[in-house]
Formats: sequence, structure tokens, C-alpha cells
Amino acid sequence: MKKDGFFTKTENVSYTDENGIIRTRTEKRLRIGRIAFIAIPLAALVLFLSCIRVVPTGHTGIVTTFGKVEEASLDSGPNFVLPWQKVVNLDNRVQKVNIQTEAFSSDIQQVQISTTINYSINSQTAYTLYKTVGKNYYENIILPRALENVKAVFANYTAENLIANREALSGEIVEAMKEDMAYYGITVNDISIEDIDFTDAFTDAVEAKQVAAQEKLTAQTKQEQLTMEQEEQAKRDVIAAQAELEVTKIQAESAYYAGEKEAEVNKKIAESLTPELVQYYYVQRWDGKMPTTILGDDTNFMLNLPTN
Repeated sequence: MKKDGFFTKTENVSYTDENGIIRTRTEKRLRIGRIAFIAIPLAALVLFLSCIRVVPTGHTGIVTTFGKVEEASLDSGPNFVLPWQKVVNLDNRVQKVNIQTEAFSSDIQQVQISTTINYSINSQTAYTLYKTVGKNYYENIILPRALENVKAVFANYTAENLIANREALSGEIVEAMKEDMAYYGITVNDISIEDIDFTDAFTDAVEAKQVAAQEKLTAQTKQEQLTMEQEEQAKRDVIAAQAELEVTKIQAESAYYAGEKEAEVNKKIAESLTPELVQYYYVQRWDGKMPTTILGDDTNFMLNLPTN
């Protein structure tokens, strides 16, 4: 040992390590230094990496400090946080879920309903949603509100009008859901009514009514067709009668004009006949025989002439 002032230095003091190898204290210090040289940067690197949080694509990161929700959201990708902070990832993509429920129409008919809801959360207010509702926001608020609104809207329609008004039903449910979900930063994109199933008794009654309506429509169609045929036949008969009357009228007029024409001709012929012309025609037609009787002025007297 060597004294140096008030301190005593120990140089090259030998010792045996855990493996039975004889080493000096200088070697020990060098060994410790090498370990520290490697361990400290490695520890710093591990600490740095522990501050990096990677938020998956389509998600929003919610930062909590010892359970307290920070009023900030992390975008997708790598983000730097303090080592003691945690990050909860919320899916902000459009979610599609199917809901099976039952409801009653305004005329107290029970129906089974299959509905599909498309929704998404607002990434800017996701921390408020997580703070007030939690990660299970679908089970806590979306599903109960959806069931409530579906039943409320269906209760405004009769059973017969439900099937014919699917689009209107969907629109009313969407509007009701938007109003409920806006407070939580949830957007209801669309609601589709996939299926509406009635009880067997009601389905049978509707089918019977449809059959009766179809039969009535068929009977009405046949009657209308028969009536139309009768009306058309009546029109044809009227047209035929009018045509026949017109033909008769034309024939009568033709006969009238023909009679007038013949009388006019006879009149002209009579006016053209003179005594000389009559005598001429008489002579031309005489056969040379004398008449056997002669009528005098007194038509009651008749004289028989002898014949040779």
C-alpha cells in the first residue's frame, strides 16, 4: 500500500472473480466502464423508444396520464408521448353493424326487423367520447339509441305501409339518430332496413286480401272489357244504321230525280208531237187492214163492218 496525502491507493491488488480467474482492480474498473458505456446509451434508447406510440391507420389515439384523459388526439402514425402516458386507439373508420330487433306497428302488429347501421366517430372529438362514454361506445350509446329509434319510427306506420315505405323509415331513423349522436361526436352515415318479417297469421291475412283484391280486379277488368265491347258494338250498329239510312236517302233522292227526269222527257216528247207527226207515225205502223168496228160519236154505239 502507498500513502498519498490523506488517502491510500491500492495498485494492482489481485483478486479472484466468480470464474476463478485472478484479476487486478484496474481490470475490474475497465470492465465496469465498458459495461456502462454500452448500457447507458442502450437504456437511453429504450427510454426514447418507450416514448414513441404508433397509432394504426384509420384510428385516433387517446392519451391518458395516470388514468386522466388528455384533451388532445393523436393522428395515425408515430407520436411522441411521455413514458408514463398511455395511448388508447379508437377506430375512426366507417363501421357497419347489423341489428336484429322487434317492434310494433301503429295497428299493433308485431314485426321482426333486420337493420344495418353505418357510422363513424369524429377524430377531433374522440377524446371527449372516450372521456364521457369509454371505449365501448357502441354498446353503451349507439345500440340502445338505435333500438329505441327503430321502434319509435315503426310505431308511426300501419303494418301494410311498412313494406312500401322502407326508404322513408330509414330516413326518419337516420334523422333521429343524428340528433342523438351529434353530442358524442358520432356520425350516422346510413341506415338500411334489410328485412321486415311479420307473423304468420298476419302474412296469411295479407295474402288472402291480396288474392281477393286480385280477383276483384280481374272481375272488374273483365266487366270493363265486356262493357267496352258492348259500347263498341253499339257504336258500330249506330254507324251501320246511319250508313243504311244515308244509302236509303241517296236511293230515294236518285229515284226522285230519275222520275222527274223521265216526266220531263215525256213532257218534252208530248210537246213535240203534232197532229201531222202522229198521223205520220200511225200510217207508218198501219198494216193495211181496215178496222172491223167503227165507233161513232156515241160511244154506246158500235157498228160491225163486213169483212171480205
